[in-house]
Amino acid sequence: MSLYTKYFIRREEKSLSKKRRFRYSPHFIYIGYLMQQKTRLLTKQEAIDSRKWHLLDAAGKTLGRFAAEVTKILRGKHRPDFTPYVDCGDGVVIINAEKIVVTGMKEARKIYRNYTGFIGGMREVPYDTLMARKPTEILERAIKGMMPKTRLGGQQVRKLRIYAGPEHRMKAQNPTPANI
Repeated sequence: MSLYTKYFIRREEKSLSKKRRFRYSPHFIYIGYLMQQKTRLLTKQEAIDSRKWHLLDAAGKTLGRFAAEVTKILRGKHRPDFTPYVDCGDGVVIINAEKIVVTGMKEARKIYRNYTGFIGGMREVPYDTLMARKPTEILERAIKGMMPKTRLGGQQVRKLRIYAGPEHRMKAQNPTPANI
């Protein structure tokens, strides 16, 4: 497609049907060429150079809604120059994962399953048990489930750090606090 596109304005012709008005050029007035904007795509190096880290607090947030917002940041969809085939997402540090909430009866009824690969190897752990044992696992599973199941998705998930309490060990990355 060229950088310039011809633009036409349709003249009002009430007597002709829609098909005939659209199909025949005498019913259009030519107004010249108009400059088109080209979409700006990132290269891999530009994406790495512009990468930032965000600090998010999970205290009092709903699990699924919070995970969806984190996924947007990890993939880079919050940026105006998002490129689907480049890892242009930012890093995310999540604190207070133990204070995440779920709505309704999920706290009592939600079950996390994994399969060991052996016969009868289905392991089931209820939400409240997993929250007591390893609160970061709940948030990690929710976010990983929303990411693409590709090599690029795996690369983007590696920029996720989750901490159960208010302290984190990512001071060197200088994460900027963000509100979600």
